[in-house]
Amino acid sequence: MSESKHLDTIRKYYDGCNRGDIDQMMSTFTPDVVHYFVEEPPVRGARELANKWAGFQQEGRVATWTVDHGIAQGDEAVIEWTLVYTRPARLPPTILLRGAEWYFFKDGKIAEIRAYELVPGDHKWELDGFPYAAKGYPMLPGT
Repeated sequence: MSESKHLDTIRKYYDGCNRGDIDQMMSTFTPDVVHYFVEEPPVRGARELANKWAGFQQEGRVATWTVDHGIAQGDEAVIEWTLVYTRPARLPPTILLRGAEWYFFKDGKIAEIRAYELVPGDHKWELDGFPYAAKGYPMLPGT
């Protein structure tokens, strides 16, 4: 399998997340996919994982993930991502998260995701001094 196909699969997965399309997300996973997180228990199973991300697109919320950079080798891929998340009932209503994920593939489908991120509180969770805007990364208006 071409390594760039893995990055295409990740982009298809993210597109499904952005649209809340459960079937599209599930089409990119093995049935027993596991998604590991830093600050919460893992999510196991294709439907469970797709439902988790589809839930971000409910009740007036809008989540938009981008794949900002990625590399793939063999059955593994690593990406940097950005999430712009609008939550009308919360303050601030729009937040920006950045993170990285390590993927393992089986037969061209995502079998494992390890997410590395920090959930923002009163801090800006970005690399200090990194030129995000100059390098074309998503930014919040006015930053």
